Amino acid sequence: MMLATLLPALLATASANAPTLPPLVPLRERAAVENEILEQRLQQLLPPLMAEAGLDMWLVLSREYAEDPVYFTLVPQPTFAARRTTLLVFHRRADGSVERLAVNRYPLGGPYASAWSGGDLEAQWQALGELIVARDPRRIGINVSRDWALADGLSHGLQQRLRAVLPEAYQARLVPAEQLVVRWSETRTPAEAPHHAAAMATARAVIAEAFSNRVITPGETTTDDVAWYIRQRFESLNLPVWFQPDVNRQRAGDDCTRESTFCGGQGVIERGDVLHTDVGVCYLKLCTDTQEMGYVLREGEAEVPRSLREALAAGNRWQDLHTGEFRAGRTGDEILAATRAAAAAEGLVSSTYSHPLGFRGHAAGLSVGMWDNQEGPVPGGGSWPLNESTGYAIEGNVLAPVPEWGDTWVQVKLEQGAWFEGGAVRYPAGRQVQWHVVE
Repeated sequence: MMLATLLPALLATASANAPTLPPLVPLRERAAVENEILEQRLQQLLPPLMAEAGLDMWLVLSREYAEDPVYFTLVPQPTFAARRTTLLVFHRRADGSVERLAVNRYPLGGPYASAWSGGDLEAQWQALGELIVARDPRRIGINVSRDWALADGLSHGLQQRLRAVLPEAYQARLVPAEQLVVRWSETRTPAEAPHHAAAMATARAVIAEAFSNRVITPGETTTDDVAWYIRQRFESLNLPVWFQPDVNRQRAGDDCTRESTFCGGQGVIERGDVLHTDVGVCYLKLCTDTQEMGYVLREGEAEVPRSLREALAAGNRWQDLHTGEFRAGRTGDEILAATRAAAAAEGLVSSTYSHPLGFRGHAAGLSVGMWDNQEGPVPGGGSWPLNESTGYAIEGNVLAPVPEWGDTWVQVKLEQGAWFEGGAVRYPAGRQVQWHVVE
C-alpha cells in the first residue's frame, strides 16, 4: 500500500507551514502497538530479507548492559535489557518460513518459542550449540561488521563463547550478517507508516510552538531557553529525544560567508535574528531528525525580509533537486554527485548530507554525503543502494547573501523526514516552505 493512501487524515493536520500536534497513542497502549508491528515485521519482512542475504540462520546474542544495537528492534515491549544473557536464533526453514527461538533464562514469550528450560550459563551456551548443530545451517549470520556500527553488535567475549560450543566445521559457517541487519533496520512497513508520520508531524509542531511568541520574548529569551522548552515539551508527550535539541541564531555582522561550513551562535534572541533548530525524537521505536528556520520581526516589520524569503525558497529548491535524484538502485555517492551537479548548475551554494531514519535517527542504510565530506566516497552508506520502502532525513543547507546585512550571508539549514516509496520521495508530515515568525 502506498504511503500517501495511508495518511490522508494526518496530512490534513500537518500542512506545509502550520503543523499541528497529531493524536498520539497513549503511553500505556504503546507497547501493544509496538508488539503488533514487531510481529508483522518478523512474519512478513524477516523471511524475504534472510533469503536476500543468503542466510540459513541468524544469531543475535546479547548480555545485559551490552545489548546488540539491533536487539531492541527484535524483542517485545516492555523490555529494558537482555536479562543476564539472551540468545535469539532465527532459522530459515526449507519452505522459506523463519523459526524464531529464544535461548535464555527468562522466556520472552510473544513471537519467540523458548528453546531452553533453564540451568546455569554453561548449560545455556551448550544448549545453543546443540540447537545450531541439530538444524545444520550452512550459512550462519553473526553481527560483526567493519563498516556498520549497527551491524557490529556481537562482542568479542560472546563470539568466543559461541565458537567454543560449535564444532570446528560449524565455526567455518559463521559469516557477517551486516546485509541482513542493514536491510532489517532500513526497511519501513505499511503498519509503521502512520506512526512514523505522526512522529515527524509532532517534531514540526513542537518547533512551530518554540519559534513563536508563546515561547520567545525578544531581548529576554535565550537560545538555550528555547532548546530546553523543546526538550521539556517532548518529555510532556512521553517522547524520548535521542540528542539534546540545538537552537542557534544568525544576525547581521556575523562571520557567515559563502565559504562557511556552519553559521550560528548562542545567546539572547533579539529582533532581526534568524533562528535555527535541530531536534530528534522517537515514538513507537521510530525516530525523526528535523531542522527548521525562524525569524524575529524587527520593530515596524510586517513580514520576513524578501532576501530571507528567497533564501528559504532556495533551500526548498535544493530539496527538490536532491530528492529528484533519488532513484532505486543508485548508491548514496551517486546521488550525492548528481545533487551537487544539479545544484551547481542552478547557482545554489549548498551542502548535502542526508541519512536514513528508522529505529534510530542516524540509522543504517544509504547515506548521501556528510557535512564534512561533500566529495565522497562516504564509508558504508555511500556505496549502499537506494531501496524501496525506506525512510530518510533529507538534510542539507544553502548559503545566500542578505543585502540588508551588508557582507553577512545567511545559512538556511533544513532537515525533513521523508520516505522513498513507489520510486519517489514524499514528506509524510510536509516540509517547511515559509519562515516561522516571532512577532
